[in-house]
Amino acid sequence: MPELPEVETTVRGLEKVLLRQRIARVELRRGDLRRPFPDDLGQRLTGATVTSLGRRAKYGLIATDRGDTMIFHLGMSGRWRIDPMELGAHDHFLIETGATDGKAGRVVALNDPRRFGSVDLVASDTLFEWPPFRALGPEPLGGAISDEWLRGRLAGRKAAIKLMLLDQRIIAGLGNIYVCEALFRARIDPRKAAGRVSRAKLELLAAAIPQVLEEAIAAGGSSLRDFAAPDGELGYFSKTFDVYGREGELCRGGCDGVVKRIVQSARSTFYCSGCQK
Repeated sequence: MPELPEVETTVRGLEKVLLRQRIARVELRRGDLRRPFPDDLGQRLTGATVTSLGRRAKYGLIATDRGDTMIFHLGMSGRWRIDPMELGAHDHFLIETGATDGKAGRVVALNDPRRFGSVDLVASDTLFEWPPFRALGPEPLGGAISDEWLRGRLAGRKAAIKLMLLDQRIIAGLGNIYVCEALFRARIDPRKAAGRVSRAKLELLAAAIPQVLEEAIAAGGSSLRDFAAPDGELGYFSKTFDVYGREGELCRGGCDGVVKRIVQSARSTFYCSGCQK
């Protein structure tokens, strides 16, 4: 599933094509993805100008001058394609911009083979009252996450630190891959009760979370399964994973251990038992 860095990479790629452009045409090539497209999606987008693009957790945001924001989620296998040479069976939703300065308009296509993604449209002034956004915790980028803040949220919690970090009510947008990588950098055992993680380790974790995410964004994300950026480029952060997907391989942290894999709440966790205590 595309995680925060992949969504951020996607938004930045779309911004180059859509920002300040008028939407000349919208085409729904089927009626739904994970759920039906909004009934008035085409009507409200056609003729509007894109005023900004952004991200909240693992959702992408496209705002228009009509006071609407389109919210998209890439699900398990979704990605946007820019100016595809030809459309395929899995290109389910198209946005075409108008010609400007003598240049032809551009086309972006939402491609989702497994159709677990979604598209919604809400009034921009009520965006953060949209039900899926109401309970989200703060973003892990931008300086909101500190060791003091983590101590306050995790105090007394008996659940494993790995599971607490995946709880979107604690921190919005963190996913399995980058939690594994951040816990490795902070040398924290993913099975440890969240409330028992030391202050020193939480300080390392507060620094590791944005560091891992920013490095992944700079690398274009991680190309796992079907993900690629809108321009078709494949992210290469996966080539530098310290633990994720490296079961049985030697630890890169300088100890003599090997990377182990366990399952926590039906998700694979990768860690080094030598480094992470």
